[in-house]
Amino acid sequence: MSDLLALAYPWIKAFHIMAVIAWMAGLFYLPRLFVYHAEQVGQNGATHELFQTMELKLLRVIMNPAMIATWVLGLCLVFTPGIVSWAEVWPWTKAAGVLGMTWFHHWLGLRRKDFLRSDNQLSGRHYRMMNEVPTLLMVLIVLSVVVRF
Repeated sequence: MSDLLALAYPWIKAFHIMAVIAWMAGLFYLPRLFVYHAEQVGQNGATHELFQTMELKLLRVIMNPAMIATWVLGLCLVFTPGIVSWAEVWPWTKAAGVLGMTWFHHWLGLRRKDFLRSDNQLSGRHYRMMNEVPTLLMVLIVLSVVVRF
């Protein structure tokens, strides 16, 4: 199995990067949809239904598959011999960042359910502030992998 992972490493890495880009796009865009939904749409009417459809499709069709692919391909990279040394700090900081991204993804899913029940309690300002979370985690992850501190 490890020979197969080593042979496929460039392909796995390429598809991992593509999955991360798709996942990050969703993590940046969904909170922005929530800002507009909270501030300008309200919790009933045709536009509310339209936003619910957009939010659901983004989460289920793009973000969930991209997150799963990111995790699966990332674990394949981790188990490729000679790629990760767990004696170093960077894999641990990257892992913490990825776990943070996953938490944020699920937090967004819960907030979507709030809109679905017409029970959103958070302001557009709150969603704007939360929209910075994936940026901070991305900085941590990229610096961990590239600088390898």
